Amino acid sequence: MFTNKSKFLLDNPTQMNYGIAVTDVDGDGSFELFVAGFNGPNLVLKYNGEGFVNIADETLADVGRRAIAVAAGDMDGDGREEIYVLNTDTFAGRKQFGDRLFDYPKGKWVDLFSLPKNRDALNLTAGRSVICVDRKGTGQYGFFVANYGGPMRLYELNDQGRLLDVAAEAGLDLTTGGRSLISLPLVSNHMDIFAVNEHGRNFLFRNQGDGTFKEIAEIAGIDDPDENGRGLVALDADGDGRFDLVYGNWLGPHRMYLQGVPGHFKDVAPPDMAIPSPIRTVIAADFDNDGYEELFFNNIGEPNRLFAYRDGTWKAIDTGDAWEPDGAGTGAAVGDLDEDGRLELFITHGEAAVQPISLYTSPENNNAWLRVLPLTERGAPARGASVTLVGEERTQKRVIDAGSGYLCQMEPVAHFGLGENPVIKQIEICWSDGARIKISSPKANQLIRVPHPST
Repeated sequence: MFTNKSKFLLDNPTQMNYGIAVTDVDGDGSFELFVAGFNGPNLVLKYNGEGFVNIADETLADVGRRAIAVAAGDMDGDGREEIYVLNTDTFAGRKQFGDRLFDYPKGKWVDLFSLPKNRDALNLTAGRSVICVDRKGTGQYGFFVANYGGPMRLYELNDQGRLLDVAAEAGLDLTTGGRSLISLPLVSNHMDIFAVNEHGRNFLFRNQGDGTFKEIAEIAGIDDPDENGRGLVALDADGDGRFDLVYGNWLGPHRMYLQGVPGHFKDVAPPDMAIPSPIRTVIAADFDNDGYEELFFNNIGEPNRLFAYRDGTWKAIDTGDAWEPDGAGTGAAVGDLDEDGRLELFITHGEAAVQPISLYTSPENNNAWLRVLPLTERGAPARGASVTLVGEERTQKRVIDAGSGYLCQMEPVAHFGLGENPVIKQIEICWSDGARIKISSPKANQLIRVPHPST
């Protein structure tokens, strides 16, 4: 499937890197790759027409920290995404290096946690993943942190611009061995949260519609109390219009939980997919634009795996150059950063070895595609929105990623491969506040930016 294109990473230091987020860092309307550097600087990789170069300034590079996870979201409603970087210098409990929350208020990046009014809110518990969540459907996001050995946190800005941890108010302040997070309209019409944990059961927080959550993982059948979760992704794995869950357990059986009766899940992972491995990241994306998403399993110290939907079931297929038998994979993300209609796969490495970032693409083909970027009322990416595409023969569904893949966050775009039949009858976008819009017969091979209906 994949071909190595790492030569296009023109700035690619050999260092320990962990999480990746895809966001518009420089505000020019195109997306960059924010890479969490653990024993070196954070990187911001931008495509300049010839390759990817690092444009991180001194503030974002943040040399000397221990960055492992990153996510972006418009927290203050200014139309530009803030960037949350989770630093972790110990396995569990209290840590030395606090997190960063980068804002761009007056033409330069500022860490909101460093401001005197916000210092008491600083997260000093070892964490693993961070996502953005619009729990009330206002178009302004908070950042939810999966801590390890301390209560989970949800940071939001109040009307005075002060950072507050509102996890207790929202019913989210549980303590566990937090690992992966994802947020989307999974079992309600709002942004629910699924948390995959270690040394304890998983959490499924159902959004009550009033900004509070109820934990229902055991009722839903996805608590998985005896395993240790890692990479996590949501997709419509069986084409029934409901989102399902796929995640990896560290050296335990991997899961594919299909949602049959709404709010109830059953593990149907085929044997080849369930085989235990030292897994880190799981990604769902249509890399070859054939109209079906593939599932990429990134392992550390063991070959990566790739699965495709063939003849009504998920089957292992050739990974190509992304096999990486000696790769120390720690994070991975997808995005079309060179804007050619095909997704790039980026893999970071660290923890077990010092290795540069890898870049892979699928071979060129004539398959058509469509990319949809929903926006909030304020013009930022509408993370958590869902997009449904009705084609001539089948319907596809995507969610705009709010954070997933363990430590990582994908591009905020619904990417649809169309195969050799580019006919699109309709697309429908549903925002986290319940607003909907339908677009009839859009042309293939384009990126459509869709403003919120209220604008």
